[in-house]
Amino acid sequence: MSENRAGVEVAVDIGGTFTDVVLLDAAGAVSSAKILSTPPDFEAGVLAGLTAVLAAAGRAPGEVGALFHGMTVATNAVLERRGARTALVTTAGFRDILEIARSRRPDMYDLRWKALEPLVPRRRRFEVDQRITATGELDPPVAEDDVRAVADRLRAVEPESVAVCLINSYLRPDEERGLTDRLRNLLPGLPFTASVDVSATMGEYERTSTAVVNAYVAPAVERYLSGLTDGLAELGVRAPLSVMQSSGGLLGVERARRTPVHLIESGPAAGVIATLALADSLGEKNVIAFDMGGTTAKATLIEDGEAFEAPDFEVGAGMNTSRGLNVGAGHAVVTPTLDIAEVGAGGGSVIWVDAGGAPRVGPRSAGAFPGPASYGRGGELPTLSDAALVLGYLNPGSIAGGTQQLRPELAHRALAGVAGALGVDVEQAAYGAVRIAVSTMTRLLKEVTSERGRDPRDAVLAAFGGAGPAYGAVLAQELGIRQVIVPPTPGLFSAVGLLAADPRHDEIRPCVSDPIDAAAVRAAIEAVEREVVGRLVDDGYPRERIAVTRAADMRYAGQRATLRVPVPSGDFGPAELELLLDALDDEHYVTYGHRKARTAAEVVNVCVRATCRTDRPNPLRALAAAYAGPAGAPVARRAYFGQEAGWLDTPVLRRADLSAADSPGPAIIEDPDSTIVVPPDVAMRMDNLGNVILSIK
Repeated sequence: MSENRAGVEVAVDIGGTFTDVVLLDAAGAVSSAKILSTPPDFEAGVLAGLTAVLAAAGRAPGEVGALFHGMTVATNAVLERRGARTALVTTAGFRDILEIARSRRPDMYDLRWKALEPLVPRRRRFEVDQRITATGELDPPVAEDDVRAVADRLRAVEPESVAVCLINSYLRPDEERGLTDRLRNLLPGLPFTASVDVSATMGEYERTSTAVVNAYVAPAVERYLSGLTDGLAELGVRAPLSVMQSSGGLLGVERARRTPVHLIESGPAAGVIATLALADSLGEKNVIAFDMGGTTAKATLIEDGEAFEAPDFEVGAGMNTSRGLNVGAGHAVVTPTLDIAEVGAGGGSVIWVDAGGAPRVGPRSAGAFPGPASYGRGGELPTLSDAALVLGYLNPGSIAGGTQQLRPELAHRALAGVAGALGVDVEQAAYGAVRIAVSTMTRLLKEVTSERGRDPRDAVLAAFGGAGPAYGAVLAQELGIRQVIVPPTPGLFSAVGLLAADPRHDEIRPCVSDPIDAAAVRAAIEAVEREVVGRLVDDGYPRERIAVTRAADMRYAGQRATLRVPVPSGDFGPAELELLLDALDDEHYVTYGHRKARTAAEVVNVCVRATCRTDRPNPLRALAAAYAGPAGAPVARRAYFGQEAGWLDTPVLRRADLSAADSPGPAIIEDPDSTIVVPPDVAMRMDNLGNVILSIK
């Protein structure tokens, strides 16, 4: 990557159902395209969308100056278990660490629960007779004969990728890297992942799992990025390609190839960055980002202008999670990541009846192919999109800017089976499914607010994604949130976030000090800061434009869980250590309701972020012009708003039809890429940036 941004900028975000493309030129003109995703060959959809948006803008491929990408390839490889045939090399006695994991069940009362099969079966896990002690000593060092024996056993199982993780290797990273290099020399051409190169933190299971996930997805990500870059070259696009990381920063494609585990939350992170830009443009400090697409719904809390970050998360159990009762169900990943909660509730989520006769929604999704029944692409299972169509929320003609036609008769036919099983009519079944989804998403929003000791009523809700604006108002009503903001191009909002992101490198390193010592914390911070700043400089960014943010994962002595608190800028000494301890007390009180002032505490990790401030204009301001224009002709259709309100003749508006003054609901506002549902007792207006503001009574 470099800071050369001549020409137009293009952002591409792959979703489970649609691939979104947004083009922004130097004059602020916006063009966009929304097409169905093309699994498993996602690059075909990316290239088709790019071709479409260039044609719409009247631009040539050679005019693209920068290309930013949010992708789902890494997480899909784990969720669908289509990753590489992976092997693991570890310390003698730790071969079974992937099964032992955290010794936790996500639901202790579910007698049918079964742990996920490890990504590496036991027959492809090998031990070396070497141990790094807790104090960093070698007891014993690895013997050359042992290395050759392991190489022979690896060769026999024919792996496609290998992870290497030694116990306590965070204390002696060069020892693990040395073993990895020796194996690589004995098995040339085979990709290797050393755990310290992706997560040099404490915790043998977490570090092993992270290395295994990286090795497991690396060949798939490499194939995808190679196919995409080749396709871009054939198309005539010569611009540098940058990929969104789970942390919310942009990463050059070559570094992304080496550490693809950093891309697990690539797509959702872009939506959070867009919400940060939205909050900044409106002067809002506390915002809940709610992103609902075709497959999942995601939520993140922004507090005091900063998005929460998670020390680790899990992938592979249907949904990625970082907290709550689902922890323990997936494969642990310890990389810098935004704290994004996720559930299987999207427009394509399947509506079904379980063995006990209860209606359910998701987590299974109809995806892009065959898609919801109303898409007319062969899908026969009813989905939330079909329910929304039956209830009058969606345009019975088409959605996604006219690229997808809807067939109401197919939606009714698909829902008839569910309605018959429940003994209700089709409309009741559709509305019941919507209420179930609302209940699921309400719990999602509580997970990032009240379960963290934050009151959701202290924040506003930003609703986006193809389906998010249809549910934003009712979710706000459930939680007592006073205001909902629906930005311009809500269905393309994550792609817009890519245009707002900056190049960034994050790193987490353990800080071993007992008792806690200011000098040790300072030394750890300075070492990591030199590393992450150096990476950006190596990527071609000027040192004077690089900003550094520091934090620490801390806990009271005897605790396992950590809390992330900011580290004061500047020099770090005894006075700053006292501020750090005060910050731990405050965060512990907010999160758990009590503090232990001046109790012995530990700094577990130091976390450093280096960001190159590129001074790019806020892309949201350019989007406001996309909705300027004359008001549309009055249109109405019947929509259902629950048993009390029933079916109502509901005005169907465009965003340009709204004024700066509040107008009462109900209404349906149709954007080219999404639909906003405004229930009764909710007021609506449009601000000077093109945002629809819903005020909840």
